[in-house]
This record gives sequence, structure tokens and C-alpha cells, in this order.
Amino acid sequence: MKIKEILIEGNKLLKDNHIEEETIICKLLLKYLLNKDNSYLVIHQDEEIDEVVQEQFFEFIDEIIQGRPVQYIVKNQEFMGLDFYVDENVLIPQPDTEVLVLKTVDICKSLKNSKKLKILDLCTGSGAIAIALAKILQEEKVQAEIFASDISLKALEVAKKNNEKNNTNVQFILSDLFQNIDEKFDIIVSNPPYIKTKVINTLSKQVQNEPKLALDGGEDGLNIYRKIINQALAYLNGYLCLEIGFDQKNEVTSLIKENKNYENIEQIKDFSRNDRCIICKKVR
Repeated sequence: MKIKEILIEGNKLLKDNHIEEETIICKLLLKYLLNKDNSYLVIHQDEEIDEVVQEQFFEFIDEIIQGRPVQYIVKNQEFMGLDFYVDENVLIPQPDTEVLVLKTVDICKSLKNSKKLKILDLCTGSGAIAIALAKILQEEKVQAEIFASDISLKALEVAKKNNEKNNTNVQFILSDLFQNIDEKFDIIVSNPPYIKTKVINTLSKQVQNEPKLALDGGEDGLNIYRKIINQALAYLNGYLCLEIGFDQKNEVTSLIKENKNYENIEQIKDFSRNDRCIICKKVR
């Protein structure tokens, strides 16, 4: 088969099985197998593909149809213009989370003249938030010391790999939320597990193949928010920045207000105009 033929066949198989973004997925797989870029696929579309590569390509297509995310196959996901290694031990960074990073950067810029900032990314997973912050703040000449924690040792191994890959200097802590944290921070940012336990089984097969530990927020999806909102006070000098599910704005806002130790509560929408973040500040 030629490059153009294998892409057409792959597209058809995915489309017939109701897999979206079939063209992008097929190109990602073929680029990965050939170790080439998009332009190569276009320029050499009449090139014959080795049978071994063909066989592997269609095996990958079948895995995707069965629910394996393409990012876990090619071991890569782009986030904030950076490349991240991902595997089955971490959630796949999503564009929705970029607004959380951008808002946190804005807060850092507003504080940069005061001192060197200390930031904690709680439930870091792949390290995407912490590493993106480190990269952007370095470019913006905002001095910051960035820490990232996770309950999963395997997730931290992925995050450390991404730290090296992106040439950043994030410090990592193995911790169940604040269990092994012993410092105070100007900003605590987190994209915690927030899916209701019963809802997980209704999500796409691709999402169900991501680590449950990083998805499951308990019966009402708010378990980790309750812990973070209450426990963060002992480790926070400034801002708490949380990603939320699109339908959790009112519930998480209520938890923050009930605590009575936070002020300046701000709700942020993502690029799709869904509620995505809640920002608040510890009362002095």
C-alpha cells in the first residue's frame, strides 16, 4: 500500500467505528511509525509502505477502535505549545486546562515585583501544568520556584521525564495531597480528580482507559475539592487556582464560600465557553 492508500483505509475504519478526528489520528500513527513529519506524508504520498509498518498501523487502528487513546500509542501530547510524554499512568493533558495555566501566569505577573514566587501544582500527573508554568514564567522573566506533587509514583516518573524533556526545573514530591508537603506557597494550582464515580462508566472508551485514580472524584465528584479547600489553608499565602468540571461551578463555589477563609472568588470559562476554573485568595 502507498502512504495515501493506508491513510484512506485507516480513515474509513475509524469513521465506520464512530471515532472522531480520524484523519488526525491516522497521520499521527503513520508519522510515529515512519518517524516522519506531516510534510513528508504529503510529498511522499505515492511511496510504498513496508508490510511490517502496514501491519503495525492496522494493529494500532484496532487498538484505537477498542478504546486505547492514540496519545498512549505515540507516547506524546502537545500542551501549551510543548511536547509531553504520556502513557497509561497519567491523564492526557487537554486544551481545556490551558486556561488554568494562563490565569495562573496572570496572577504570577501581578505578584512578580514582590519576591521570588513559590508555586505548588497539586495532583500534577504528567507535570503539564507545572512544566508549562515553569517554561512561560522563565520566558516572562518572572522568578518562581515550582513544586509538583502526586500520589502516584509512576505518574511522577512521567512528570520527571517531561521536566527533563522540556528543560525545566520543577521539583517533585510524592504526596497524597498535602501529606508530605511542609512549605507555604504563594499559589497552589490543581486539576484534581472530579468525575462522579458512577459517571466514569458512561464516558468514552478512550477516557475510561485513562487512570481511574486521576478521574474519580467520589460519589458527587467533590471529594478532592473538599480536602484541598480545607487543607490548603495551612500551606497557602495567596491564591488557590482550581480546574473544575463544566457543571461544577456552583458546587465548588459553595464549598469555598462555606469555608469562609477565601475571598475574591473568580470563575473562568475555557475557550469553548464552558466553566473551567475557579480562582480565590486566602483571607489575610
